[in-house]
Amino acid sequence: MNLKQLEYFVSVAELGSFSKAAVVLDIAQPALSRQVRALEIDLRETLLLRNGRGVTLTQAGQRLFEHSVAILQLVAQAREDMGATRDEPVGRITIGLPPTIGRQITLPLIDGFKRQMPKARLAIVEGLSTHVAEWITSGRVDLGLLYNPESPPGLEIKPLLEERLYLVQAASGERRATSQALPLAQLGRYPLVVPERAHVIRRLIETQATLAGLKLNIAWEVSSIAAIIDLVCAGYGHAVLTASAVAASGHADELSVRPLIEPPLASVLCLATSSHKRSTPLTRQATQLLVDLVRGLPQGAAAQSQPG
Repeated sequence: MNLKQLEYFVSVAELGSFSKAAVVLDIAQPALSRQVRALEIDLRETLLLRNGRGVTLTQAGQRLFEHSVAILQLVAQAREDMGATRDEPVGRITIGLPPTIGRQITLPLIDGFKRQMPKARLAIVEGLSTHVAEWITSGRVDLGLLYNPESPPGLEIKPLLEERLYLVQAASGERRATSQALPLAQLGRYPLVVPERAHVIRRLIETQATLAGLKLNIAWEVSSIAAIIDLVCAGYGHAVLTASAVAASGHADELSVRPLIEPPLASVLCLATSSHKRSTPLTRQATQLLVDLVRGLPQGAAAQSQPG
């Protein structure tokens, strides 16, 4: 068992896929599989279960994952401490992204990281904003992007983008990209396909509906935004999403969006870091790269907020 094998194992476990981990680690997938298999043979344990959707951790794999994360964090801290005297980004950093943003910036993030920080290692994990916040607080993730964070203790929050929310529906007839605005009071007329209650957009629309005395018509509850958009395209209902989520879906030409007004609803994308970790050259440069990528996104209906 060596550090390289642990790093490979953690990347596969975090991303849930050998193919995704191979891209992030910039190695061939067969070589990655051999290294993880060698680790399993050395420990005489099955660590990962392969299935059609990727991989999942066994009980033994979960125990090793927790040890491995702690070990790699200590090694990264040691490297960062040594590199800090040279102001050089070295070590390993883990960035957490919501799935919608992850689909848009993972590739440019990896490209930029390889160019700007060739001596450092990057891991990317995806999860709902609530999960990313928990991972940063626990130390599993070093920094991440969150939608509408509730300013939990231990986190430093910086707003980056404000995106308006739209009623999304299947396009029909002569479609225009943006249709007539919809007052929030009329939202109850439409059957909605919504994410789970932990999702920030679900919480936002339910809070505003409660304040307006409005009863929502929840037709279907689906955790995946991609699946929600598929259902909307198939005519199973409407969704409330950002324009960037529609653009990232690959189905924008099949959909029509109506801005919600009275009041307008918006989702704020923020950068989150731990307030307990000291800044290093690696975290500073990775943070700046992430901020630049987010602010360089085609925003469509999104408007950049004032720095704060």
